Amino acid sequence: MLERSKAAYEEALRYIPGGVDSPVRAFKSVGGVPPFIERGEGAYLYDIDGNRYIDYVQSWGPLIFGHADKETLDAVCEQAQKGLSFGAPTLLETELAKEIVELFDNIDKIRFVSSGTEAVMSAIRLARGYTGRDDIIKFEGCYHGHSDSLLVSAGSGAATFGNPSSPGVPADFTKHTLLARYNDLESVKRCFEASANIACVIIEPIAGNMGLVPAEEEFLQGLRKLCDEHGALLIFDEVMSGFRASLRGAQGYTDVVPDMVTFGKVIGGGMPVGAFGARAEIMAHLSPEGPVYQAGTLSGNPVAMAAGLSVIRRLKANPKIFEILEARAKGLVGGFKKIADAHGVPLQVEVRGSMFGFFFNENPVKNFDDAKRSDLEFFARFHQEMIKRGVYFACSQFEAGFICEPLDEKLIDETLEKIEEAMKKLV
Repeated sequence: MLERSKAAYEEALRYIPGGVDSPVRAFKSVGGVPPFIERGEGAYLYDIDGNRYIDYVQSWGPLIFGHADKETLDAVCEQAQKGLSFGAPTLLETELAKEIVELFDNIDKIRFVSSGTEAVMSAIRLARGYTGRDDIIKFEGCYHGHSDSLLVSAGSGAATFGNPSSPGVPADFTKHTLLARYNDLESVKRCFEASANIACVIIEPIAGNMGLVPAEEEFLQGLRKLCDEHGALLIFDEVMSGFRASLRGAQGYTDVVPDMVTFGKVIGGGMPVGAFGARAEIMAHLSPEGPVYQAGTLSGNPVAMAAGLSVIRRLKANPKIFEILEARAKGLVGGFKKIADAHGVPLQVEVRGSMFGFFFNENPVKNFDDAKRSDLEFFARFHQEMIKRGVYFACSQFEAGFICEPLDEKLIDETLEKIEEAMKKLV
């Protein structure tokens, strides 16, 4: 029952556009009323109606140690007692920067911001300032936040300058964004042929916003070669996959080395945070060292830094946690696949570290076009049945799922039992 959530949603609609502060939360693609959450604990969410859910969203990724993790909360509370924000340098910023930089040979310096959107927006500005070029290449189905240059849709050509995909975005902004097809190197070559003014190629090397779709190694190698040939920078957007897929994010799965990396989510331990980093030569162009301007009153917020330090230090001290979480993720989607096969339901599954994805699709998913051919109506019905049974999956076919440390084999077995119940109801 979601009676209190229904009433809360109706009230929210009176004061907040769509009743939510981020569109996907409205459950428009799956139907029904979004549960209003009261609290989280470990692997569970509890809504205001008293329902408990096994949570595979984990605040869209950052809670690798689960909800209300004691060590993270202790770090946050200790810092909060000293002050929430100063707008001045703190030791915590340098400590977290050092912890991250030590893991990546291609990152000499890093700057913290307050969101993934801000991290990507700033990284692209820096890439443009460093190269002296205006155009960028992104991929259909990759989400890099809601800054104007990245809210684009495909035009009529195979190699196209983007058109705005949201009212309020001037076409003059998005005309510098070229769109390519994920895992399709020829489409990238056509973009380079269409423009000699490309500053960077930005990609989610493990895409999590068209569902979980990893980039193929040969494709990433090709991107690296093209960027080198044309003098463009290669940016890995690891706001979602950073410290989720592995301790070194996607770079734990590929030999390809990007020029710049953006981070978010996990490095804030559940607090709002983002970051972008590169080798010293590139970062030297960033203000106050260089002319490329970027600033933020809450950047490097001490409470977020304290939370991030708590999480990153524990991950570095116990990197085998990723093997454990990956085994659990494979157990979940492997069991799901067997159940779907037994009921004659086409299902594609994928895992990268503590991230997983599934598509109700007869064919492997390699790009956004493939993902869109999934059975979205069946996904919506499946999601509704799982919510009724106390399992909280992402409320869109085009989102990844996450395993947290408290979500053990027992809970995965319980989830699979509920998936079996749902399938019996649906087919």
